[in-house]
Amino acid sequence: MNSERQVLVTRREFLSRLAALGALAASYPALALQERRSGAVEAPDWAGKDPWHTLTAVQQHLFPAGEDTPGAADIHAIQYLRNTLDNPAADGEDREFVVNGVGWLNELAQERTGKPFIKLDETQREELLRTIEQSRAGRNWLSLLLTYLLEALLADPVYGGNPHGIGWQWLQHQPGFPRPPADKTWYRLGRPVHFQRKA
Repeated sequence: MNSERQVLVTRREFLSRLAALGALAASYPALALQERRSGAVEAPDWAGKDPWHTLTAVQQHLFPAGEDTPGAADIHAIQYLRNTLDNPAADGEDREFVVNGVGWLNELAQERTGKPFIKLDETQREELLRTIEQSRAGRNWLSLLLTYLLEALLADPVYGGNPHGIGWQWLQHQPGFPRPPADKTWYRLGRPVHFQRKA
């Protein structure tokens, strides 16, 4: 009973914080966002090929842009994801899981609609993502993509996401100091050392 009460309190706290975030988002200056969008650069060649092409569509569906709120494209979520997953110091299992998930998603899309995910309309995409959400692997895949989306929104721009601190501005967040220089990012500092415990 006590653990149930704790979960309810946590949900309430979550919902109240989400409401506060919505209030902050509503105050984000739309003009600044429009200026950033008008200065957008062309996507690199790799972004038009799978798995990145499909991942871009999934990210944009999970974190769509509003008129006055940044979306996945605005925060360069796909660039951040690629930088993170392609890094030798990163978790190889995450990369494999994300890439395999694209294959599973496209197989299901073909099976259900006869088209790959990228060719589906918004309603079909939502239905398909809701379908994969029903499985444990699907939930984990979507959760991992959402984690990387939030990282792209909040990480220092030196990592490839959050250009010009657009996510920080939207959330009215003041980043910590000192910020990392480009040559001192976590993945340029060397491979992590993992120690194994003796049984």
